Amino acid sequence: MFTAKDVMALRELTQAGMMDCKKALTECDGDFEKAKDYLREKGLAANAKKAGRIAAEGVVGGYLCTECGVGVIIEVNCETDFVANTDDFKGLVSNLAEQVGQKDPADVDELLKQQSISEPATSVSDMFNTIAAKIGEKVSIRRFARYEGVVDTYIHLGGRIGVLVDLDAPASLKDSAELRLVAHDIAMHIAAARPTYLTREEVPAEEVEHEKEINRNMALNEEKPKPAAVIEKMLSGRIEKFYKEICLLEQLFVKDTSMTITQLLEKASKDLGAKIGIKRFTRYEMGEGLQKRECNFAEEVMSQTKA
Repeated sequence: MFTAKDVMALRELTQAGMMDCKKALTECDGDFEKAKDYLREKGLAANAKKAGRIAAEGVVGGYLCTECGVGVIIEVNCETDFVANTDDFKGLVSNLAEQVGQKDPADVDELLKQQSISEPATSVSDMFNTIAAKIGEKVSIRRFARYEGVVDTYIHLGGRIGVLVDLDAPASLKDSAELRLVAHDIAMHIAAARPTYLTREEVPAEEVEHEKEINRNMALNEEKPKPAAVIEKMLSGRIEKFYKEICLLEQLFVKDTSMTITQLLEKASKDLGAKIGIKRFTRYEMGEGLQKRECNFAEEVMSQTKA
């Protein structure tokens, strides 16, 4: 139904006790996602927000052309952090980001079929495979995002996190240094604050109901459970807090927590004499949702020696 590794993984993810994790998996018939919710409901999960933890190696790279108003972030994965930190791999990611920026492929398949801008005599696929062979590991392009407009990119922690943001602003302000600073501040904020939606209207109803159910069960599992009517009233405040945590426009600005992102945009609009908003954003965290290869280095060396 589940293994000791599942228990360890759940413990690492939630920081709950080993026996609590084992009980959660038992109660949930080995369902990992239900077990995480179970631990939250019982008040045993120390940090449920680790659900998007890094689980693979690679780099998130970026490309920005302020003159043409094009921004790109791209995630390229490899097997080890050693390779991810090499100049060859970083150069590959940089080339691919610029390729997406200049040639605007619809998806990864189309990107690989294009003529390489760094090596015009070959395709992106052939260039990619040549470098991958030199690197000596399986390498893959996972995803990319490309925006045109008043855009900015921000790469954090040497490629662990990448952000692309597109502002809603008049074309006349495209070359404004003040506007670019606002865009960059917002991109850095997104990297740090991890919003998942722009506005509360974008949050799916089922996600809100799921959060309500988690908080309802947490209240019912308290040592002195509150009456149902009190719990339902309390939920309203909890959901307001939930929106403020996941919706960009409602978050407190990380560089000045006296204002929200909405208030930051209002201030920028006043300073620049035109309405400034946010159209969209994309945030990549390298390896999120991917399973990292498990490897015992000593055993691997021994097996290669025997071979």
